Amino acid sequence: MKNKRIVWLLLRRNISAGQIAGYALANFIGLAIVLCAIQFYRDISAAWDSDGDSYITRDYMIISKEVSSLNTLGFGASTTFSKDEVEEISRQPWAMRVGEFSSSDFNVYASIELGGRGMSTYLFFESIPDEFFDVKPDGWFFDPENPVIPIILSKDYLALYNFGFAASRGMPQLSEGLISKVPLRIRMGNNGNYETYSARIVGFSSRLNTIAVPAGFLEWANARYAPGETHEPSRIMVEVNRPGDPAISEFLYSHGYESAGDKAESGKASFFLTLVTGIVIAVGAVISLLAFFILMLSIYLLLQKNRRKLHDLMLLGYSPMQVSRYYYALVGAVNTAVLLLAVATMLSASYWWSTRLDAIEVHSSGIWLTVIVGTVMMLLVTAGNFAAIYSTVKRNFRN
Repeated sequence: MKNKRIVWLLLRRNISAGQIAGYALANFIGLAIVLCAIQFYRDISAAWDSDGDSYITRDYMIISKEVSSLNTLGFGASTTFSKDEVEEISRQPWAMRVGEFSSSDFNVYASIELGGRGMSTYLFFESIPDEFFDVKPDGWFFDPENPVIPIILSKDYLALYNFGFAASRGMPQLSEGLISKVPLRIRMGNNGNYETYSARIVGFSSRLNTIAVPAGFLEWANARYAPGETHEPSRIMVEVNRPGDPAISEFLYSHGYESAGDKAESGKASFFLTLVTGIVIAVGAVISLLAFFILMLSIYLLLQKNRRKLHDLMLLGYSPMQVSRYYYALVGAVNTAVLLLAVATMLSASYWWSTRLDAIEVHSSGIWLTVIVGTVMMLLVTAGNFAAIYSTVKRNFRN
């Protein structure tokens, strides 16, 4: 033990506290920037992953073709999507999944009674694969033996009724829970073949601006009331992996497609956030890399000053690994302190922005993943430090 202490006292005489402090400061700044950027991105990303409505629009978009004046007159290109066009969309690098809207090929007529007043209107039905819905209601199926039609309605339609139609006609306004209990009568058919069914609204969608029914029901009804008729989809729903990517807008423009509502525009917020986060992480990584080279330069200069001492230690029987351990202990202690300070900084920053994000109902996604990422990064940096130190010490032992 005494010999080890003597060796350590011998080796540390030329260690520059300023150089070690410079390395620690630069490494701390770089790691703190990386951890804060990762945690902030994860907290904001919770807005996408939350169920139901979210502050930032989710990564779905509905694509349709532009309707021109020629289409109004019965001329012009088709506004439906062919199989080749659907496959072309699905092959795009930003498209994760593609779902086709299927529509009713028969007439639909709905009636309802509220407060002693009757109301009726023509409707349409559409369906889309279940994985594209933002709601998962109970009873989302159709049994021909017990034919009750489940319907998912757009929230916008309910708002139009409550604040437009009902307010102007003196009719009662309805909540989502109440309208789900109101019985509907659906009369549907074609060419004189009409039948009446019961229906009920089982859910409301913020994502789909349509009157949706189960795909199984629509297939059954089309085969029953419009046999032999097949139509290509007029709308396509796409789950995108990079919402707001300029490549999406370029593709839509070049093909004469439109996206429903402002999904493409609001998606730019998420794309911009991803881009900025990547830039910030890159800056932090560059600072950490520069800190790594600062330490390597300091170790190299230190070993150059200690060349005579290293030679004497070699003559005394010490190996490069035994000498390197002293520098390992120093670098390990410094890197541990840097990691703890960086995590503490990230926690403080996370607490500061979390109190503000809570006001818009965006909650923290947890810190443990970020802490693990920081720990892995520091372990990799430390392993690189140890490898460089051993290589430098071994090279000096030979000289």
